[in-house]
Amino acid sequence: MEKYYDVIVIGAGHAGVEAALSASRMGCKTLMLTFFKDTIGQMSCNPAIGGVGKGQLVKEIDALGGEMGLAADRTGIQFRQLNASKGQAVRSSRCQSDRKQYKLYMQSVVLNQSNLDVLEDKAAELLVEHGKIKGVKTENGLEILCATVVITTGTFLNGRIHIGKEITQGGRIGEPNSTRLADSIRDLGFEVLMFKTGTPPRLDGKTIDFSQLEPQFSDNPPVPFSFKTKCIPATQKLLPCHITHTNETTHSIIIDNMHLSPMYSGQIQATGVRYCPSIEDKLKKFSSKQSHQIFLEPEGLDTDEYYPNGISTGLPADVQEKWLQTIKGLEHVKMNRPGYSIEHGVIPATELTPSLETKKIPGLFLAGQINGTTGYEEAGAQGLIAGINAALKAKNKEPFILRRNESYIGVLIDDLTTKGTEEPYRMFTSRVEYRLIVREDNADKRLAKYGNRFGLITDQEYELICRKYQMIDKEIEHLRTTRIAPGGELDQVLIQHNSQPLKQPTALSAILKRPEVKYAMIAPFDGHLKDFPKEVIDQVEYEIKYEGFISRQLKDVEKFKHLENIRIPADIDYEAISSISIEIRQKLKRFAPVNLGQANRISGVTPAAISILMVYLRKLNYERSQK
Repeated sequence: MEKYYDVIVIGAGHAGVEAALSASRMGCKTLMLTFFKDTIGQMSCNPAIGGVGKGQLVKEIDALGGEMGLAADRTGIQFRQLNASKGQAVRSSRCQSDRKQYKLYMQSVVLNQSNLDVLEDKAAELLVEHGKIKGVKTENGLEILCATVVITTGTFLNGRIHIGKEITQGGRIGEPNSTRLADSIRDLGFEVLMFKTGTPPRLDGKTIDFSQLEPQFSDNPPVPFSFKTKCIPATQKLLPCHITHTNETTHSIIIDNMHLSPMYSGQIQATGVRYCPSIEDKLKKFSSKQSHQIFLEPEGLDTDEYYPNGISTGLPADVQEKWLQTIKGLEHVKMNRPGYSIEHGVIPATELTPSLETKKIPGLFLAGQINGTTGYEEAGAQGLIAGINAALKAKNKEPFILRRNESYIGVLIDDLTTKGTEEPYRMFTSRVEYRLIVREDNADKRLAKYGNRFGLITDQEYELICRKYQMIDKEIEHLRTTRIAPGGELDQVLIQHNSQPLKQPTALSAILKRPEVKYAMIAPFDGHLKDFPKEVIDQVEYEIKYEGFISRQLKDVEKFKHLENIRIPADIDYEAISSISIEIRQKLKRFAPVNLGQANRISGVTPAAISILMVYLRKLNYERSQK
């Protein structure tokens, strides 16, 4: 251990891992503080990576040089493309991971990373001097100085576990929580809220009757997450999930015991996850529904344990086992561990700048569930950005801020820092207004340039990405400029696929725009087309078929881009702008937007106020330039 670090990362979950790896890979001397080394990279909840809106985040983490996508590819035991029948704009990747192997992979990467030390200790106090972060004091009395700190405490900050009426202090079952750090954060003037999440029981697969259940198999061939992974090896063993459902008997037992649920007994006052509700929430909010789907997800290759996705609960353990055994296939099931509800501390994300640095304490960054999010992917994305910005801060460089129009990560962070969240935030494709141009398949095109700039993507890796997009652009141009005359064999192919034959010489791009036409249909008639990889063909098809819609979204981006480029000085005096209403001035002071684009997205800030603010900023900039 050193006496001074450029970056200290508190926590070793998904946010902590990405933060520590990015900072150390950028050449900063980095320290990771964790209770136990053998829980680095632990999957606390379901053994899965990705999902709708979340798969895009993983692809972006990978494109920026993060580790989550590679870990998922190496340890995946089932891969699926969600919304595969729909357009690329909403298509999302998901995989089941081997829980143990995922953790071991991340531990190996972290413990072998240069510039990165790992200390088993508990952060107890943030050291601040002259209003700036100075270091961290541990439970064991160590005072470690640094330039920046990234807090990634997950559910450990003031964590409390509820199983029925039983309450345990802890951040994960069987592990302690972090109360002194929460007190230190509060003492620095931050509000500490409480959010609630939960997890289902873990089941003994030897006691599940899979013959009664519907299997769900992996895609074949599996599609990797990382652009560095050329393919998932055929030798990588894949397992099915299985689907079952609750029923009226299940619901009757739960309803009869609802008074024992900590969420409904008044024991928990914290805000829960709307988009991932407990089974108790589902029965209260969807009382007319006769059954709820359950995905039985394997925990790994060398274990019989299963994760029943869809039935998180905080009911007493004996009640859980009773209603579980009313479910088809689970009549004789045994629980390895009961489900539980957990409350944890959250700092309002409006306390942060878009770089995830706190406004109150320069050099202090927050990432993951402490910002009010839920999910591995949201945490990993924030950890990566916080780690990059902590490293840049330590080097006295400008922060890195992703915009809404170039990434899901940009939307995630902008939503949090501009609007805040009153409930655990989860990413969805519907939150992203520019999803036609911000897709899974082009994450490397959008973001790898930044990863390369920061040294997280090698020159060789970046060159391969550039070549791929040169190939795509060249092929799109070729399809636009190559015309096919009517009366040839292509007309017969078109007729076979219920498409009209050509009536005049037509560009291949125009033919490909037809909904029923695929690239493979026109390839034999080109004379130029080659055996391109599927990822190239998919993007060529998409860019051509949707070019009208894409063009309109690009125009929308340009229309609002100028607002993002007009910066608001940190020392601006909103009270001096008397033509803006008092209410809007108060909101601008509270949220402290860094540019006009962010100010424009604050709820209640009118277009008229933005126009007035724009004029004021021009005048202010002119006056300051004359001094």
